[in-house]
Amino acid sequence: MLNQTGFDLWADGYDKSVGLSDEGNTYPFAGYKAVLGTIYQAVMKKPNAVVLDIGFGTGTLTTKLYENGCTIFGQDFSTRMIELASNKMPNAHLYQGDFTQGLVEPLLKESYDFIIATYSLHHMTDEQKVSFLYALQSLLKPGGQILIGDVAFETRSQLEQCRKDAGDEWDDDEIYFIVEELKKIFPTLAFSRISYCAGVLSVAL
Repeated sequence: MLNQTGFDLWADGYDKSVGLSDEGNTYPFAGYKAVLGTIYQAVMKKPNAVVLDIGFGTGTLTTKLYENGCTIFGQDFSTRMIELASNKMPNAHLYQGDFTQGLVEPLLKESYDFIIATYSLHHMTDEQKVSFLYALQSLLKPGGQILIGDVAFETRSQLEQCRKDAGDEWDDDEIYFIVEELKKIFPTLAFSRISYCAGVLSVAL
């Protein structure tokens, strides 16, 4: 896993490297734009939504939401990513912190229509994901929703097939979502598959 320095160094070239993977339909970012677009469309159904973005990176998705009337809160690991995102969203409430250790205190005092995370929560173990999702549910407004866009698979066997196909490109430091396993804990969880290695998970309050 990249440490904060690694993310800072990657920040300026992040969007380009992601775009190349998406356009080439290669692991891990095949379907990236469609994943972000799916979450964008879901959030935009509620005018002036209050949104928390966990691991917002350079603000690719949140900037679009910000420009269309959403109130944006966010937490990211990288100070450089925050700097880049802040330039695009000067009135957003953005905080630095390692979300694998939880949210920073100011974010815990708010409530949100949507909590979104794109390509960020795979840095958590499966146990951490479960605990974190429970904690996030408590921050949702009535009718609120958690939307997670990430490398994700419906079954463990699909993950193993992708691992085999990816070969040396596979990142063993990242822990991806297995939908059928999470559904045992969150029965209302829904999943929209976007590409062979990505999709959008949703958990409503």
